[in-house]
Amino acid sequence: MSDFPPVVPQLLHTVLDAVDVRREAEFWRDLLGLAYRAGDEVPEDGADDSDWLVLTHPDGRRCLAIQEVESLPGSRWPEPGHPSVSHLDTTVPSRSALDAVHERVLALGGEARFDRTDDPDEPLRAYASPAGHVFCVFVD
Repeated sequence: MSDFPPVVPQLLHTVLDAVDVRREAEFWRDLLGLAYRAGDEVPEDGADDSDWLVLTHPDGRRCLAIQEVESLPGSRWPEPGHPSVSHLDTTVPSRSALDAVHERVLALGGEARFDRTDDPDEPLRAYASPAGHVFCVFVD
């Protein structure tokens, strides 16, 4: 047994795959109020060949990274036999906020996948991002 304290890795960010990196990054940036890491902003000339983008919280802490892949199998969750494998959970403060976020997710190109807004204990909706990444929005 070592006399040294264990080295504990710290979570840097979550990485999501996408065929269209900028589209996926824009979805999450707008939905979650994130910012691009310096140098990852949308190019002014419109020429964008990004294969890796990092999104940060307003204070600069990393949150998400989007990496390019050649192809991405379509997500079929919540169909039986098709698990989401992993997903992100988000919260809003009220049922009215949940409804407002619903409209925003759809306007940004997200897809509604599951609706449990009638649950009195834990109302939520689940969605897929443009690249098919599943996420939930709960009333906190």
